Amino acid sequence: MGFFDKIKKGLSRTKKNLIQNIESVIVGYPKLDDEFLDDMEAVLLSGDLGLATTEKVMGKIRQGMHEGKIKETGDVLPYMKDAVAEMLTADNEGSKEVMHHPEVILVVGVNGVGKTTTIGKLAAYYRNQGKKVLLAAADTFRAAASEQLTVWAERTGSDIVKHSEGADPAAVAYDAVSAAKARDVDVVLIDTAGRLQTKVNLMSELSKISRVVKKIIPDAPHQTLLVLDATTGQNAISQAKKFSEVAPVTGVVLTKLDGTAKGGVVLSVHEELHVPVKWVGVGEAVEDLQPFNAREFAEALFETEGEILEKDSEAGKK
Repeated sequence: MGFFDKIKKGLSRTKKNLIQNIESVIVGYPKLDDEFLDDMEAVLLSGDLGLATTEKVMGKIRQGMHEGKIKETGDVLPYMKDAVAEMLTADNEGSKEVMHHPEVILVVGVNGVGKTTTIGKLAAYYRNQGKKVLLAAADTFRAAASEQLTVWAERTGSDIVKHSEGADPAAVAYDAVSAAKARDVDVVLIDTAGRLQTKVNLMSELSKISRVVKKIIPDAPHQTLLVLDATTGQNAISQAKKFSEVAPVTGVVLTKLDGTAKGGVVLSVHEELHVPVKWVGVGEAVEDLQPFNAREFAEALFETEGEILEKDSEAGKK
């Protein structure tokens, strides 16, 4: 399955919660009025878009009405689809950057969001592209973190650099990037601690990792990916804000999208952080971590039953 089919399947619970509720409001109102807009706003908030993002979407709907692009309630859903796609691509311009050699990717996030598993799936993705990958087990504070990453290294055929539990994470990162240059590695994925005692400690640790990596490759790390759990809804937004205060986040990985009715958090995370959603997890399998496609996400989320039937009919004719 391609991204569209996977994301459509992964968004099934969100569609039942958010899109069906939007359609109910549309069917329930014969004309555009303030009461219709109030109910629409309430539905968007229930879909975990958050207040700020809901206000932005409602502002676009009102703009569409003012410009005559929304003339009746039935025009709202297709207009929203285009508006959401536009919003999600706003910070993605130029996101298809040229990969460095090696490309050093720092992966951050709290424990329990699937950070180490995400690193393993990213390793599998790059290995399938024919790239040589090295994993750095710099989460030396969590018991078994190194062992878990070792399993992924063996599973994906990637190299790994690790030290003993409790070792200096920056030392692991330094040795990993040094080894990557020596071994002609294409991608370095650095696992980091998900929970330290205070925000100051976290900032200090991440800054130290960045500093030592720059001693070997001055413009590294080239990416800092923040892993978030979609099932936590607005709590993911809170985590995102905290991490963006201590690390220059360049992209978001949203996991467990298939297990939540709160898929609207994709838009909320993007709008709150103003950084691109780079990857989404839509299942347990290795290949279910997919590069994010804003247009196809919007198409899959806002696809109506009528459009599905029309596509099925066209496929049957072929």
